[in-house]
Amino acid sequence: MWIKRDISALIQKMSEERPALLLTGARQTGKSSLLNHLFPDLPYQSLDVPLAAKQASESGQFFLESHGTPLIIDKIQYAPELFRHIKIHIDQNRQLTGQYIMTGSQKFSLMKGVSESLAGRVAILNLHSLSTRELANHFKITPDAGQILEWMMKGGYPEVYERNLDHTRFFADYIATYIERDVRQLLNIRHIREFDQFMRLLAIRSGQIFSMSRIATEIGVSTHTIKSWISVLEASNIIYLLRPYYQNFGKRIIKSPKLYFLDTGLLCYLTNIQTTENLAQNPLLGAFFETCALGQLLRSLHNQGLADEIYYFRD
Repeated sequence: MWIKRDISALIQKMSEERPALLLTGARQTGKSSLLNHLFPDLPYQSLDVPLAAKQASESGQFFLESHGTPLIIDKIQYAPELFRHIKIHIDQNRQLTGQYIMTGSQKFSLMKGVSESLAGRVAILNLHSLSTRELANHFKITPDAGQILEWMMKGGYPEVYERNLDHTRFFADYIATYIERDVRQLLNIRHIREFDQFMRLLAIRSGQIFSMSRIATEIGVSTHTIKSWISVLEASNIIYLLRPYYQNFGKRIIKSPKLYFLDTGLLCYLTNIQTTENLAQNPLLGAFFETCALGQLLRSLHNQGLADEIYYFRD
């Protein structure tokens, strides 16, 4: 079963206008599947294969020459060194569009490589998990309140719907994979139990103003540690920090943001909500619905290639 993505037309348009395209987003949002669906005839190379990632990192020029263009490079976060070689290849024929189409789930390392090597050469798009609009279009229904609650609980990861998976089991595996492959690799976290506790404490605060010092005190780690953990969650598209609106631009940056999870299914799993009845009766329903609403707004903007200049206002 294939669920049509609203961002598809924009991806095809950008690939026809720019030499390179980078599709970012959280793990399992369907980046690889979408590119293979849109460009079925293009050569594909996944850097999830250790040997391929090693070759791309250590012999980038040989890697690119051996595969040619156009080329889909999946999970490029495993070989950010490849960016500078891609720049050289693009500059040899700057007018040729659609040379490299890439995916990556770790925005922090990716954006550094892009800004240093591919500035002005690459279109950067963000793929979220499924929106309620995409689900409604696919199932050809006008959702009522009960249906919205079900989608909030299940979340929007395509595999849950395409393979009719048990959402609770899916998110249990998702968390384990995310911590082991992304968080541990990037931060060398030794205390996995503390990080798991940290994510669950964040979940019950989704839709609320975020205080680093309070979380640090509850877990028993430093505010510096919390800051580094937050940066990883934000950059890997698990959470979103919504800045406050002030006429003074400096205050927008330094004042406390509100924290939101970008997928309500993951949010419900972390707060042990397993049925729509549990969700409907939960005192956090209002905050979770606010989280859902912000997520849908972000999806709408990003699917059109628009910037998310959104703030919260506190009177």
